[in-house]
Amino acid sequence: MIKRLFIFVLLTAATALTAVAQPAFTGGQNALMDFLRTRIVYPEYSSRNCISGTIDVSFRLDRQGNVTSASVQHGLGIDLDDEALRVIKLTSGHWTIPTDYNENTNLVQPIRFDPDRTRCGVIDANNMQAAIDDYKNRQELENAVTNYYINKYKGKADTSKEPTIIALKKQLGFDDELISDLLKQADQKLKQGDKEGACTDWTFIRNIGSDKADSFIKKYCGQ
Repeated sequence: MIKRLFIFVLLTAATALTAVAQPAFTGGQNALMDFLRTRIVYPEYSSRNCISGTIDVSFRLDRQGNVTSASVQHGLGIDLDDEALRVIKLTSGHWTIPTDYNENTNLVQPIRFDPDRTRCGVIDANNMQAAIDDYKNRQELENAVTNYYINKYKGKADTSKEPTIIALKKQLGFDDELISDLLKQADQKLKQGDKEGACTDWTFIRNIGSDKADSFIKKYCGQ
């Protein structure tokens, strides 16, 4: 059974479908829209490259109104997918569940992302698609960098390959500016109470060879 919640966030009007035994977000549909809008932390890559899109997230709710089984039903295969999942999970505990509600019901929430128009201007569809393709193509190179440093911290890396890894970091733009942006991103998530999301960003910083997040990892991430 699938129920689709038509609530778009960020510069998009909300539309709601009512149905029997529908869960209700505390405060109503407008409250849900505001909740999502104010908690979206626009991912660094998509923000830099002015990528917009709508991500459909499928999820279920248990009797306590907690989000379970969240997954991307339709996305772009980039960092917007991860952020859509993150903000849906943050709605846990904010739902009122009818007594006759079927916990096996799949809800689908479309989440709209629109970058800063004052910076991006009119978005060219071809340029955006090229950026999306580049994100997917760079994953293998990104994995080579993170795997190297993960192994280095364990004392298992072939350090003779480090010059190649440093060159890859430069090619990927893994520089101080990126790290600064990721630290700000993690701080926003922590302020929302999303320690898991913040730890993901801090761990990524560490896994690209920087120690600038180590104190946060030690304090908040149990490492």
